[in-house]
Amino acid sequence: MATHVLHPTGRRRKATRLDEHLPVDHRLSQVYRVGAGLAGLFLLAFGILGLIDRIGFFDTGGDTVAGLNTNGALSVLSICVGMLLFVGMVIGGNFASTLNMFLGIAFILSGFVNLALLDTGLNFLAFQMQNVLFSFAIGLLLMMFGMYGRVSGGLPHDNPYWRARHPEQVTLEERRRRAPMPEVTRERP
Repeated sequence: MATHVLHPTGRRRKATRLDEHLPVDHRLSQVYRVGAGLAGLFLLAFGILGLIDRIGFFDTGGDTVAGLNTNGALSVLSICVGMLLFVGMVIGGNFASTLNMFLGIAFILSGFVNLALLDTGLNFLAFQMQNVLFSFAIGLLLMMFGMYGRVSGGLPHDNPYWRARHPEQVTLEERRRRAPMPEVTRERP
């Protein structure tokens, strides 16, 4: 393969992947866990309250829980996604971050799909406009929690994702840190 054309120095640049390894105790893991836990808690509560009301599974009668329209199918779906987010919270790390990003995108896509299905016979989840807006909001929130510390222009230099994207700079900074400090001598008057 003609990689010398793309990389004239002969060195290949390491491709940055979103699944780079984070140390188990890295502080970013707490952000991913909190985001997954809060969203999961709300979805679980919403789903359980919807099931307690004994609403029909595909009922589109306009039953509300916490200001959002619901039916049995949406309640069960909310419980499943909430449990998945709790699993992400327990595991933490890159899994929680990737899960938050994936589910955030899924919520945004769900908002668009259900917006198109409003007032049609295909609206099996009994979505109304407030549900669509909630779907967009929780999607953006989950994406923010998932991307926090991974996707930014101003990542600190100790961030593992910054280090993976700038290996030459990391090597240079490590050399500078290991180099002995020159002694500063003061002249006596």
